[in-house]
Amino acid sequence: MAIFLGIDGGGSKTSCAVGDETSLLGSGTAGGSNVIRVGEGQARESLAAAIRQACTVANVTPAQVRRACVGMAGAARPEVSEIVRRLVAEIIPGEIEVVGDMVIALEAAIGGNPGVVVIAGTGSIAYGRDSAGQTARAGGWGFAISDEGSGHWIGRSAIAAVLRAFDEGQAEGMSMVAAMMKFWRLETREQFVLRANSSPPPDFAALLPVVLSAADAGDPLARTALTQAGAELAALAKIVIRRLFPETDTVPVAMSGGVFRSSALVRQVFYNSLRSEYPKATINPTVIDPVRGALELARRRARS
Repeated sequence: MAIFLGIDGGGSKTSCAVGDETSLLGSGTAGGSNVIRVGEGQARESLAAAIRQACTVANVTPAQVRRACVGMAGAARPEVSEIVRRLVAEIIPGEIEVVGDMVIALEAAIGGNPGVVVIAGTGSIAYGRDSAGQTARAGGWGFAISDEGSGHWIGRSAIAAVLRAFDEGQAEGMSMVAAMMKFWRLETREQFVLRANSSPPPDFAALLPVVLSAADAGDPLARTALTQAGAELAALAKIVIRRLFPETDTVPVAMSGGVFRSSALVRQVFYNSLRSEYPKATINPTVIDPVRGALELARRRARS
């Protein structure tokens, strides 16, 4: 029995799936393993932990893995893919392919068919493929200049909004500020501002649960940040649809990532905004799990 392995290496979480030719046998999770974001040391620990946990659940050993596919943001850069390949090769002996996170997400969403997937996790990107096999992307150019609608973007946007409210003498967002300060273990607004402007910048994506909680409690600034995120993510999808499907308004669209999974408001705004321009777009209401795409790609490459 051939054993295959798929990995989704995100900035906040690493997911691993182990299976045979047809079935999922086990899965595992660990902390973030995106090399660009967490560094090589943390990536090594997270990849090893996720792989070993998944293999234990599947009742196999890493040495039995015939082929693995790893999806990770930034993997288009050869220096990044080589580091990831080397780290995974420390654990498994089989063949290892490293691809972009959008590749495994698209595979999980639509297989080899035409369509578009939008990822909103720590970062964000839209990616699609038409019936001729041509691909296009939008967004995903890094936290400082892009990644609209991502967890990082939402955390940073919420901070900017509450500080603007403070400038205007408004009370909106003050409970969210207090929650953020508690999360960062800070005591004064001055410390909060210094932390937000520190270099390297803080992990704004880690503030997403705070923003979600504030939105659920009715905080208007938190709800605005999530509403804007949904609109930004829909804008990325529209760019890819215009580039790949100019002659048709019927296109499958899928959502992936922790932002979509955690926020019904983001999903609703995304759906409404996209359908307003592409009323016949078929939007999968289920947030897909990219690691299943990585596992399937490992199987497919072995068959080819």
